[in-house]
Amino acid sequence: MQTRVPLKFGPETLTEVTLARVHVRVESRNGNSADGWGETPLSVQWVWPGLLPYASRLKALQEFTCRLAKAWVEFSAQGHPIEIGYDFLSQVVSPLQKQFPKVHGESLPRLAALVCNSAFDLAIHDAFGQLLGKPVYQTYNSELMNRDLSDFLEPATGSKISFRGRYPANYLVANPPTRLRAWHLVGGLDKLADSELTGMEPDDGYPVLLPDWIQRDGLKCLKIKLRGNDPAWDYQRLVAVGQIAACHHVDWLSADFNCTVTDPQYVNDILDRLRDEHPQLYGMLLYVEQPFPYELEQNQLDVHSVSARKPLFLDESAHDWRLVRLGRELGWSGVALKTCKTQTGALLSACWAKAHGMALMVQDLTNPMLAQIPHVQLAAYVGTIMGVETNGMQFYPEASRPEAEVHPGLYERRQGCVDLSTISGPGFGYRLNEIKRRLPEPVIVEGS
Repeated sequence: MQTRVPLKFGPETLTEVTLARVHVRVESRNGNSADGWGETPLSVQWVWPGLLPYASRLKALQEFTCRLAKAWVEFSAQGHPIEIGYDFLSQVVSPLQKQFPKVHGESLPRLAALVCNSAFDLAIHDAFGQLLGKPVYQTYNSELMNRDLSDFLEPATGSKISFRGRYPANYLVANPPTRLRAWHLVGGLDKLADSELTGMEPDDGYPVLLPDWIQRDGLKCLKIKLRGNDPAWDYQRLVAVGQIAACHHVDWLSADFNCTVTDPQYVNDILDRLRDEHPQLYGMLLYVEQPFPYELEQNQLDVHSVSARKPLFLDESAHDWRLVRLGRELGWSGVALKTCKTQTGALLSACWAKAHGMALMVQDLTNPMLAQIPHVQLAAYVGTIMGVETNGMQFYPEASRPEAEVHPGLYERRQGCVDLSTISGPGFGYRLNEIKRRLPEPVIVEGS
């Protein structure tokens, strides 16, 4: 699937994406069965940044996904999807990842393994809801789970928090909103003004310039992609986008340094200069996202000085709740969740973070088609600092046309929001029988 405009983040530029769509069938002890579906973009540049050829990295992700399909069929487990998903992550995904052949000397990253597994995990959650005739978020309770959160989570050292007798339902929003503020992504190559146009931009009826997007969609929240290794460019980009935002009555900004910063002072200097020279824009900056390298355990930077200025959110480093715990010790104050790291992992990280007073956000992987539906539901049910990032409509809006006919409010942003009111029924509420999409022939993996 090709993007209509390139998406620049950090050193990488995304121009196409391959989606993994998974169909599973589960069976209850009494012999009843149900089908479930999950979908995730295999976003190569995000899960595996670097200098390796794109084709080599994509081929490895596709091969690992196929190996996971076989492993899921062979995995003998019973229980709730969180229990099954947690056990599969620890017992199967980690060993498979370590055994996977290196690509030009590089090992498959943990984040890549999680993304490949996430479509299967989502499908299991969906199937369980279908089997019971319940929406997935009505299944995360003591009535339907065999194990409480103490089987999966440990509190911070010295904390009096206990997860015994607690379930995800204890940390979810009881009456989730059906409308969420939508965050628009301002990529590093996105055009801000007429003077930047080259004549090569797409003429497809969708905006190109940032002010046109703001006006068309009524945007109130802008996420700004920065370089992280060019302080002058990063500062000027923040100011340029911020001034456009202020002129068009946008309320909030966030800054995403894309994991390329190696010294907290880099971020502090930019924030302090913005505070002193543009206090209005500094006030509009709601949080800062993942400036520092992916592998938190290998890069244990003390970031308290950054989070003292603005809320600081883990994203790429937050593979699971254990790394969220480490991040909190180092000074991170929030967590950006993604369903592409598995529904199971996102829920467990959300529970740990909320129990320890950390703020939450739900970030996009430029989710189209079915992938958008669990994504926005996660944001509604965990309770975020502000809405949800959603940018598939910026980069490949036509890709989701069949889904948009059933769920129009999920694939367009109006008055600065996405609308979840069309989600209904068991599982993730996809309403698949109403979505008129012709799919390619699947790769079928059979087993007991």
